[in-house]
Amino acid sequence: MSRTYTAADRFLLQFDQALRTVFGRPHLSERPDPADAIAEADLSPDQIHHSAGLMRVNHVGEVCAQALYQGQALTARLPQVRQAMERAALEENDHLDWCERRVRQLNSHLSYLNPLWYAGALGIGAAAGVAGDKWSLGFVAETERQVAQHLQEHLERLPPDDHKSRAVLKQMKVDELRHGTLAVEAGAAELPAAVRKLMAMASKVMTTTAYWV
Repeated sequence: MSRTYTAADRFLLQFDQALRTVFGRPHLSERPDPADAIAEADLSPDQIHHSAGLMRVNHVGEVCAQALYQGQALTARLPQVRQAMERAALEENDHLDWCERRVRQLNSHLSYLNPLWYAGALGIGAAAGVAGDKWSLGFVAETERQVAQHLQEHLERLPPDDHKSRAVLKQMKVDELRHGTLAVEAGAAELPAAVRKLMAMASKVMTTTAYWV
């Protein structure tokens, strides 16, 4: 028998997920970390600093992805859309864990602003859900497109010998492109150009700040 969740149930579940995302350990799938089977390279201090900054940015991106999906799940109208958002959030948890592990391996810290990033993205996701399911899905599709582009840029900027970080980002890119395709197939509407540009500008501010803080 499947359980029917009330609005209060869903709120508590999402609150638990928020705490796990920002302060604890998220629920993971059974997929292994792509970096586990790869030996650590002999990187210079500058290369370690640079890789850590890039992976910290990617971790922040996954914090924001969790918040976006959770905000959209809270306000989605159709059950199948809500379930799709919740499933995508679960799969993104793997990325969150992989990025955190890599940042720690590089002896660095996660962004001190993660609660702020999460809160802002949650509000954006909830607003997208209120606008309607087709626009919510459109937001997912555009977000995943921009994230995949951003990951490709990081693959090009990583130190050549940092194969562990590279393995993580390559798998993340595959997953993000798949999530975007699924959103389009589910009926995503194409966002106006002004909205897409605003999303890119907000992403630029986040990535620039998170590299250092």
